[in-house]
Amino acid sequence: MSLVAVIVAVALIEFFVFGLLVGRARAQYGVPAPAISGHPIFERYMRVHQNTMEQLVVFIPAIFLFATYVSAGIAALLGLLFVIGRLVYLRGYVANPAKRGTGFAISTLAQAVLMLGGLAGAVAAWLA
Repeated sequence: MSLVAVIVAVALIEFFVFGLLVGRARAQYGVPAPAISGHPIFERYMRVHQNTMEQLVVFIPAIFLFATYVSAGIAALLGLLFVIGRLVYLRGYVANPAKRGTGFAISTLAQAVLMLGGLAGAVAAWLA
């Protein structure tokens, strides 16, 4: 279970770094706070950060449910896949929003397995 906590911490650090990248893009492209639109590259960084926050709301409870009711080791691997997927998403989206699909698919697949597996494990434990 400690490895799962490490992966969650890595995901949170990744989110934090994405936020720093938004700040850097804000300065680089001259988008004054509190504006959330301006230069297209800034908007891409901002969107990746926002989308990652939206995904973390599902990811964090899902990984802990899966780890508790199915397998902590598999949960950690799926969590690592999620983190890698978010990085691929960032790189693709910033380069060209049309290239965000691969990263989105990787992180969404990992998240779906964690969520549905955690639910199935919890229901199985409840019925046992």
